[in-house]
Amino acid sequence: MLEATQAVDGGVGVLHIVKNYTGDVMNFEMSAEMAEGTEVRSVVIDDDVAVQDSLYTAGRRGVGATVLAEKICGGAAEDGKSLDEVTELCERVNTNAKSMGMALTSCIVPSAGEPTFELGDDEMEIGIGIHGEPGRERKKVASASEVTAMLTRPILDDLGLGEGDEVLAFVNSMGGTPLMELYIVYAELAALLGDRGINIGRNLVGPYITSLEMQGCSITVLKLDDEMKNYWDAPVNTAGLRWGL
Repeated sequence: MLEATQAVDGGVGVLHIVKNYTGDVMNFEMSAEMAEGTEVRSVVIDDDVAVQDSLYTAGRRGVGATVLAEKICGGAAEDGKSLDEVTELCERVNTNAKSMGMALTSCIVPSAGEPTFELGDDEMEIGIGIHGEPGRERKKVASASEVTAMLTRPILDDLGLGEGDEVLAFVNSMGGTPLMELYIVYAELAALLGDRGINIGRNLVGPYITSLEMQGCSITVLKLDDEMKNYWDAPVNTAGLRWGL
């Protein structure tokens, strides 16, 4: 993901918003080296609380917070913020956003032609990644309430959220989960946050960062501040997000 904004000297600077996967990081580093004469910054998104290290990453994976960072930082860039300011905002979004996902089925990567992992009809995978990676534990299928709690509690513990905090709550389809089921999860998430006195200031529900046809969902919670809210609300007209026009 590239965000262009006016640099301090009046030229164009570029911010790379990169999910924390080894291949992604390497390729964006190479592209930065190729961008001669252009000031380039990079923020690596590592919001997944499920896995510290995996076959694909050193450290936490980048998942749902990428969508939020792109929208918020895109609004700031559109508003003419400097490259330093947009970079700092992106780092703040990454620090204050955490995610976790689950799956009822694996996806089938076209080059492989078979599921990345196998699940029984009565099983679910907790802590999956967006490239079809298996999670950190396998459990028997549970209710929407129980699944939402499994995903949300580690997020809230990691962020240290408490009564009076305001958040953006993002419930995402992994590709094969219908919108109706996502709203069931969102209702459970809203109730869980409400019980802790945490206010949902903004929300997003839908298929925004998917893993082909994987059936499952992820939850991302971002602790909001006024600047984040301002640029989240800013007009947007893209294939995925459209409002304020």
